Amino acid sequence: MQIHNLSDNNSILNHFLAQIRDVKIHHDSMRFRRNIERIGEIMAYELSKTLRYKNVEIQTPLGIKETTVINEQLVLCSILRAGLTLHQGFLNYFDNAENGFISAFRHHPNNDDNFEIKVEYQAVADINNKNLLLLDPMLATGQSIVAVFNELVHRGTPKEIHIVVVIATPEGVAHLEKHLPENCHLWIAALDAGLDSKNYIVPGLGDAGDLAYGKKL
Repeated sequence: MQIHNLSDNNSILNHFLAQIRDVKIHHDSMRFRRNIERIGEIMAYELSKTLRYKNVEIQTPLGIKETTVINEQLVLCSILRAGLTLHQGFLNYFDNAENGFISAFRHHPNNDDNFEIKVEYQAVADINNKNLLLLDPMLATGQSIVAVFNELVHRGTPKEIHIVVVIATPEGVAHLEKHLPENCHLWIAALDAGLDSKNYIVPGLGDAGDLAYGKKL
């Protein structure tokens, strides 16, 4: 797996990451959503540098300009519900992309810290021979992304696979490396220290879905 850690170099990305973590700021849900969206836009720009392009001629009011445009079929697929704001950031830049939405959540059958991943709702475009961008803000254990990926590949075989997360842990990265194809790209905005005893990211930021959309039952 090829790993792209975008916070290795200072940029405005780190400024937005600081705001989504800051307890004095991040409970402003509208600002939190917008910051995740802006992080998505930055990550989309960086990812765009790895895509294939084709030469075209554009008719301007005063002549012809030779330039390049993306020559890829993209499918953006976000994991509900936390992935929606990150999805919008990518869609702002890849506006011709097809889209998909899939739910995954931690199910605690014994009401303790042990859990399994349940994948339920799916509304996904055809991914066969296209570039699949799987979007989820938080990569904790990695089990949700692997479970969702395994559901998606029943639909077809992507040409390229890009996993996009805002905050990741070493444990989650290791899980993806073990269970996903070697030719995957993993895009990370920040790599945190690890997981606590309940498998939450430390220092992390809390529950991204709750911060964006309010607490759930």
